[in-house]
Amino acid sequence: MAHAAKKHSSDNCHPANNKHFSHNDSRQCKKDGRLRAWSNKHPYLIWLLPLIGLVSLIWFLIRVIPKPSRATYPCQRLAAPLAGSFIVWIAGLVGSSFLYRRAKLLLKKSRYVMAGILIVFAVVVIWSVLSITGSHPANAAFSPSEPVNSPMGVAKGVHPGRVVWIRDPDATSWDQKSGNWWDDGNTDQSKVDGMISKSIRRLAGQSSDSMAWDALFRHFNKTKGSGEAGYKKGEKIVVKVNSNQDRSEIWRSGAGVHSPQVVYSLMVQLIVNAGVSGEDITIYDATSGRNIGNPIFNKIRGNPDKNFQAIKFVAGIQPPPEGRTAPVVDQDNPIRFAQPGLPTAFLPKCVTGAKYMINLALLRPHGMCGITLTAKNHYGSTYFQNNGWTPRPLHRSSSARNPMGTYNNLVDLTGHKHLGGKTVLYMIDGLYTAIDNEGQVFRFESLGNDWASSILVSQDPVAIDSVGLDILRSEPRATRVTGNPDNYLHEAAMANDPPSGTKYDPEGDGTILESLGVHEHWNNPKDRKYSRNLGTGDGIEIISMN
Repeated sequence: MAHAAKKHSSDNCHPANNKHFSHNDSRQCKKDGRLRAWSNKHPYLIWLLPLIGLVSLIWFLIRVIPKPSRATYPCQRLAAPLAGSFIVWIAGLVGSSFLYRRAKLLLKKSRYVMAGILIVFAVVVIWSVLSITGSHPANAAFSPSEPVNSPMGVAKGVHPGRVVWIRDPDATSWDQKSGNWWDDGNTDQSKVDGMISKSIRRLAGQSSDSMAWDALFRHFNKTKGSGEAGYKKGEKIVVKVNSNQDRSEIWRSGAGVHSPQVVYSLMVQLIVNAGVSGEDITIYDATSGRNIGNPIFNKIRGNPDKNFQAIKFVAGIQPPPEGRTAPVVDQDNPIRFAQPGLPTAFLPKCVTGAKYMINLALLRPHGMCGITLTAKNHYGSTYFQNNGWTPRPLHRSSSARNPMGTYNNLVDLTGHKHLGGKTVLYMIDGLYTAIDNEGQVFRFESLGNDWASSILVSQDPVAIDSVGLDILRSEPRATRVTGNPDNYLHEAAMANDPPSGTKYDPEGDGTILESLGVHEHWNNPKDRKYSRNLGTGDGIEIISMN
């Protein structure tokens, strides 16, 4: 009988089968007896979650209907998923109840097949409701874990923590009907040239483009222990672009790719104002299947100047189209990831052989990481021995679904001596922003229902991604900005003593990374001020020209 009692756990909660049982001890039952006693004492808690959902729905409607822009407020971004889950829950209960009633009637009429089908449908409805309403909290709209204007980390750059955000709606005029957005008729090259010129000068605090580039290079070399040296002829520069949606020579309409006008304007800046020879410039994205498509390639090659003809293009697409070459792996400069179990990665020789890098990223949400900005741009730089040119082994440990205070491989990438360690300039192309990493370009409701029309530059990788995140999280249509996309920003800002306790040492030489930059969130989506703007801290300084 003792064995039978152990087999049937419910018997252990019955007085007849437990000599130690008493009325007052009922809540000590280790299984369903305890749960039954607890729920009998607190029956109202069953309705707690539905009540929260109902209150969230009412609050959302009261606040947002009179003024739709309130949907971007943190409290509404938190209330929206709770309200949505409540609606789905009610719909599921009504639907499943109807199906069960119909099935019961059919059973009475001996129509067993139809009754069985309806029961299956009812189960599917309930399962779907549970899947949605009980989904991972990381699927909720992003809400910062720390108060606004709470800087962390050490600001970087010739002007520490400075991020310049230039926005010019006149640069983007696509009506979504005539041609493609990247056509010169829909993206004004002269306006783009002006945006990049202003951004570089404001970042460096200089009155001319050439003086600005000289200041950026001198500051960079000084921080690397090379003295206050400017750029020298013959020194090679690689430009990392994001070609995630650039997978053929011809782009699909509306694709979220780089603006050819931005890439071309950057080349003009390097050749004309920074004094770099075309033969010393390489534009690359090494991931298998990715290309540097004809709209960019032809734009640059269309300039007859020998410097533009000499620029190199390295792309992962196989076979490489005319004028592009395949990446060559350098196995002498590995990336050692701090998380046990992650394989060692390697970089292209065009990267390890260069002295400088410019990280030219895209401004957009991301289905896995919440955002894809400068840090994640280096998912197009990694080679793995058993996988080739791919970031696939890294996906799980960078997901926005991971809790705050956990390891993130984007810190290892940003801190590696051949990636972030060589980056003289971080730039984000936000002229036409895609809805996510696979989606089409979209207009920003928060920017007057217009294209993002933006360029961001900085010498601080954490600060520029923090500003990019604030721009995207304040946009109601950017629904993929969910979970904890800023986990890597906290880890990177405090890389010397990160919340996760990780020892970030991407070279594997025993030298732990120092802070990679400064992170904070702006005060609100209207004023867009950071602590240096407000004079309250040594965090981010935004120079906004909108």
